[in-house]
Amino acid sequence: MKRITSRQNALVSRFRAVANGSERRWLLLDGAHLISDAVDARLSVSHAIVASDALARPDVAPLVARLSQLHVELAEAPASVLAAASPVRSSSAIVALAEPPAQSGQVFHGPRVLVPIACDVQDPGNLGAIVRVAEAAGASGLIAAGGCANPYGWKVLRGSMGSAFRLPVRVVHDPREAVTDARAHRCRIVATAPRGGRSLFDADLTGALALLIGGEGHGLDDELLDCADERVTIPMRPPVESLNAAVTAALVLYEAGRSSLT
Repeated sequence: MKRITSRQNALVSRFRAVANGSERRWLLLDGAHLISDAVDARLSVSHAIVASDALARPDVAPLVARLSQLHVELAEAPASVLAAASPVRSSSAIVALAEPPAQSGQVFHGPRVLVPIACDVQDPGNLGAIVRVAEAAGASGLIAAGGCANPYGWKVLRGSMGSAFRLPVRVVHDPREAVTDARAHRCRIVATAPRGGRSLFDADLTGALALLIGGEGHGLDDELLDCADERVTIPMRPPVESLNAAVTAALVLYEAGRSSLT
């Protein structure tokens, strides 16, 4: 294992480029848990940097041994150098670079097609939480549409807690393209609206579904709402007028899952 002592090292600079989005070929993985999930999902991990004082830690040592067996290029560095390679405020003991999962086209496959379409969800934490709850609720995949955060950006990956490695995720520039594709796969289109829709608990959420989830602030635009087969609204007591995008996605996805069992 080579040792890095400079924050200006080429590998450290490469990690920073991936973190700031100027290098989109790789994923930046921060922390032993996320790296372990990536390895379990059979992602190709290329490089890892581990803190010198963490090499013997029980949560790090087995992972380092596993990465070594996979012929990952390993380097150790003092905490000050690792902090330059990691984008988080309090860096973890190990960071790595990996190739994205090769599963982006399979969102409409599975025993039950259930696909949330996140439209203009710009907050990485929200998008990561939606990816996580989509996997937990049994979605067949997820589409990040329009002005969404990068579903493979480091903040989204941390929010998804590894779900982005396992759940098929597709990126499209226009939400209408996602709707057209969903219809081609015989999905009903259900749009979430803060008011004016059928109560979530009265809506028909059986069968193959694509669920339109609006972004922070303005939600779904009128054209997207008009193209839906049904609008659903989550009942809320006043004066609450809307819910966080990830909370909305969680409620609708789990209600769709419950509906399929009844």
